[in-house]
Amino acid sequence: MGKSRTKRFKRPQFSPTGDCQAEAVAAANGTEGQEDDGPAAELLEKLQHPRAEVRECACAGLARLMQQRPVLPGLARRDAVRRLGPLLLDPSLAVRETAAGALRNLSACGGFEVCDDMVTKDIMTPLVALLKECSAGLDSNEMSPQEQKDQNRNYIENIANEAVNVLWNICECSSRAVSIFNKEGCLEIVLKYLSRFSTNVDLAISVAYCLQTVTEDNPDLLKSFSAPALHVLESAMLSPANTMEYMLLKTLVAGTIWNLKDIIPSKSQAEIINAILKILSEVLEMDAGETVIKMKEAETQRLKTAAETEEILDNVNRDDLIEDDEMEEIPQRRKVRRKTFMSDLLPPTDKELRETVAFLTAQQTALEIIVNMCYSEDPTDDEWEELSSSDESDAFMENSFNECSGQLLSPLCLSHEIHTALTNYLIPKKIFEKTAFPNITAVDICSRTPTWKPLIRKMNTIQCRALVCLQSLVSLLDMDHLGGSTALQTLAQHLSQLLFSQPDFAKHVDFLEAISSALRALLQTMASKNISQCMTPDQLMTLCKAGIHSSNINVRVNVVSILGITGSVLSKEEGTFETLKTIGCFLLEVATKDPSLVVAGEALDALFVVFADGKEAERASVQIKLLSALKEFQPVFKTKIRKEGRSKYTSDQLCVLDNVKMNLRRFVAYQETIEKKLTT
Repeated sequence: MGKSRTKRFKRPQFSPTGDCQAEAVAAANGTEGQEDDGPAAELLEKLQHPRAEVRECACAGLARLMQQRPVLPGLARRDAVRRLGPLLLDPSLAVRETAAGALRNLSACGGFEVCDDMVTKDIMTPLVALLKECSAGLDSNEMSPQEQKDQNRNYIENIANEAVNVLWNICECSSRAVSIFNKEGCLEIVLKYLSRFSTNVDLAISVAYCLQTVTEDNPDLLKSFSAPALHVLESAMLSPANTMEYMLLKTLVAGTIWNLKDIIPSKSQAEIINAILKILSEVLEMDAGETVIKMKEAETQRLKTAAETEEILDNVNRDDLIEDDEMEEIPQRRKVRRKTFMSDLLPPTDKELRETVAFLTAQQTALEIIVNMCYSEDPTDDEWEELSSSDESDAFMENSFNECSGQLLSPLCLSHEIHTALTNYLIPKKIFEKTAFPNITAVDICSRTPTWKPLIRKMNTIQCRALVCLQSLVSLLDMDHLGGSTALQTLAQHLSQLLFSQPDFAKHVDFLEAISSALRALLQTMASKNISQCMTPDQLMTLCKAGIHSSNINVRVNVVSILGITGSVLSKEEGTFETLKTIGCFLLEVATKDPSLVVAGEALDALFVVFADGKEAERASVQIKLLSALKEFQPVFKTKIRKEGRSKYTSDQLCVLDNVKMNLRRFVAYQETIEKKLTT
């Protein structure tokens, strides 16, 4: 429940608007490269000002400051959380919204320690109270004077949206926050917000993110889901996806319902799984690159049309003003009316961008849900951190799978329901398509527009998530369901082309981790089925030499494992003596010099596999003096485990390392017999 995640995705943050924007920007700029003793301290003091407008602007200024990591420790020292907390219940609704926005930015930018500290400083008490007040306010048809001053904004829903984002961020980082969520009945509150999805999709999306977080591995909360609560989720999930934001909402709700599978009656399991995978299939059906291109073209055309319309209206009004030159009052009225009219005419400039971001996020989320469906147990801490070490993989061919993606919640086998749904909706084929590099035209378009440039990163992330999905499928399905040996060889060629088409692949750590994990799983499957490998020795060593210098431990583990898998195959073939010598020397160097015992242990394991059998392997082991090198390293390895074990490694890692240590002793004894045999 409420597990701490070691990797968080970038969150949308609160941006001040209106009269406080300039002051917020000035405050943020005033702290660049400085301590927060100046503007930050002044803004914190203004939180107690008797005028609501001053408190609002102070909150807005702090919201901007909290997007800068260097100032966060100073704000923590000045007790910013305890000063902002009471303002969540301020008499002014505008102050409530900006205070919640500041806390949203703090929780999004501060990370796990900051979020946990926010819970320690009792931010959950005013936050839950605010959520309850907003919920009650939505039941009332009466509008306060504060709401009436701006008929174009629904203050209560805006405040609720900011508050839900704070709740989501904190619950993802703190198990204590999740416990409070359970005890305070927050589920009923946020479900009420979700039920308004048809009129406020932004609020519904925030709630769906929050629900996906709090329902994960939280059996206490699952007991609170009544039939009406499930009906709210079902309504949102089955709503028409008439915009890309609704597509994202449906995907997030599908992920939440997947988390609730344990409370769904067995007779309804197949129907629910089918509905979930139907949504994921629809999301993955669309091509990301083409969608980005179309949406950018739509934005360009809309802005062009709006500019032409404004120019025409400007000319018309100029003519009217000339005709009415002698009438002073009428031109004045026309000026005011034209300003208001033009303001209403022009839609928000980020409309297409928002839709495109929602679409790309929906695709990423869909791929993540599919990976979660493949595994019966939650890895320690963060699924994506763990999975990326060996599960990020590339995609499959159109005929590569007739089945689906991984194990359900039992370690036995893939459930029939998921197997059937994945097959019917062609999920494997769609995953394969997502493993290609982002559309070059789309990347070029985004790179030329600053506001669209972050979408390049999102498209790259989708590729890596697709690789994760593919790795899961390769790991969990048998060869027949993967399309047979021909399909596996085709897939191996595809992965090699992806990898070596990028001369600087080692610089792209996320991609390298994903592709190496994919290759590791695929080559292991091929080796177990005696299917010939398709990477040349030169390609293999290029990958390993680049990967072993990566700062990412998972990449280093992957390339060492790949070398071990390939070497074990080559050791049984004729004429591989020189290649085995190269592999052995490489693995020895990694085992004895890598600073991580996890990587060193993997390298030793690889050596055990490569040189366990075969005449070519026996000759190579003697040539590289494997026995003497391992004898010399054996006490060093044992000492490192004893000295570094408890302080640097988990109990699971230590268990593996102890096994490696024991196998090393046995392997040394085995190598002694080999050397004697070859020298006598």
